[in-house]
Amino acid sequence: MISYPSRHCAVELQALPSRIGQVRRIVSAQLRYWHLDPLIDRASLGVTELLSNVHRHAQPHKTCTVEMELLLDRLTVSVRDGDPRMPVIDEAEPLATCGRGLAMVAAMSESWGVRPDGESGKVVWFTLPTSAPVVTSSSLRSRRTVQEKPARRFAEVGAAADGLRPDHAPARSAVAG
Repeated sequence: MISYPSRHCAVELQALPSRIGQVRRIVSAQLRYWHLDPLIDRASLGVTELLSNVHRHAQPHKTCTVEMELLLDRLTVSVRDGDPRMPVIDEAEPLATCGRGLAMVAAMSESWGVRPDGESGKVVWFTLPTSAPVVTSSSLRSRRTVQEKPARRFAEVGAAADGLRPDHAPARSAVAG
């Protein structure tokens, strides 16, 4: 079932690998309809990670609902499933092939969190700002005077120079309230 009230979109589905691609296409189409093309990649990545978690972890079934809601200058994307267990966020080993999904959601979103949904479920959500900061020529001149650090690869973010703790850690979690 798909519903499209003015600034709200909800899709109910089984979180199976074949359905996740369909939901990404629905998310992309809805964001184009709302003229939010710059958000498509991040929203698609986030919803893919959340649906993959439902597929991998949710019990007893994989039924879930993906919702997108546009309010003022913020897009909220949420995935509701019937498993009351809250996600556990562990540090992934450097060579691990899974375990980074929520860290990626945290890194690419403005905020994210999880909340219980009744007695038998939860909602995992993230937000994206809909408006980009305005860049003026004066702000470009002032930015050039700031010493820029070279970009680091994803694997380099986890270790600090002293090797003891990260010098930058992505946001962990926020509880909606």
